[in-house]
Amino acid sequence: MPGSVPSPPWSQVSLGPVTMHAYALCILTGILVAVLVGRRRWVARGGAADEVDAVAVWAVPAGVLGGRVYHVLTDPELYFTRGHNPWNAFAIWHGGLGIWGAIALGAVGAAIGARRHGLRLAPFADAMAPGIVLAQAIGRLGNWFNQELYGGPTSLPWALHITRPGVGGTPGYYHPTFAYELIWDLLVAVLVLWADRRFRLGHGRAFALYVTAYTVGRAGVELLRVDHANHVLGLRVNTWISALVCAAALAYLWRTRARTREAPGRRPPHTLDVPGPGGVRGRADPLRTRCPALIGTPRPTGRSIHAPRFAR
Repeated sequence: MPGSVPSPPWSQVSLGPVTMHAYALCILTGILVAVLVGRRRWVARGGAADEVDAVAVWAVPAGVLGGRVYHVLTDPELYFTRGHNPWNAFAIWHGGLGIWGAIALGAVGAAIGARRHGLRLAPFADAMAPGIVLAQAIGRLGNWFNQELYGGPTSLPWALHITRPGVGGTPGYYHPTFAYELIWDLLVAVLVLWADRRFRLGHGRAFALYVTAYTVGRAGVELLRVDHANHVLGLRVNTWISALVCAAALAYLWRTRARTREAPGRRPPHTLDVPGPGGVRGRADPLRTRCPALIGTPRPTGRSIHAPRFAR
């Protein structure tokens, strides 16, 4: 069909004995972007860049595992029914990562990493939120290479030409719902960055805003998709999960609505002089101090405490 978007003729590249899958490369690139963006935002809030790396060591593997487990549990017939190989449940490079499982178990991993390093999870999540949704956008490119996550047939100029559809599909021209979600993810990232700068969101509210905005778009995308999925009461499972998660995020935003920019968790720059040894008051070196709002247990220094700009 003239004007349609072609699907890539390949989804993997072999370099000798090594095979690189486009889906896996997109996921790894997204993780790298999330860490880099998170490092920049965390440092701007008074944290240390290596703290993001330390927490990511726990959060990233847990997120990947959670995403795969969610996918397998919600679509078990693709792996554990007659004619299917159950070992393919471990073939993550073929696609199949559920964002809800990734966020849930990734949050558990982040909580463990944050606790081990004495960091507060809520401000850390706020710093990571835009990077996470950018990682999701990049990961959606992997669905293009795998020719998955498409909508119903269409004759629109941007119709996606599917040549090897998944379970129950036929070759043809479909809505590129993966691209719709990619664009929505980019808009969500811009929204969170703008709102965070405009309203100085803290206490996990930036992360809750990301969840709210993303789930609204995801629910709409799910209504367009026709690729394989299990249904409950006529709707795809992910549609119900999106609605429930959105409701929970909205409830959190409403509950924390009274927390202003001056509340603990995000304070403007200030200096608090504290008597040092011998009763001498002085100003602490900002490069050698950490923002009390970012750490779980403040450390008495006997010196002045300087909270860096935009500390949460």
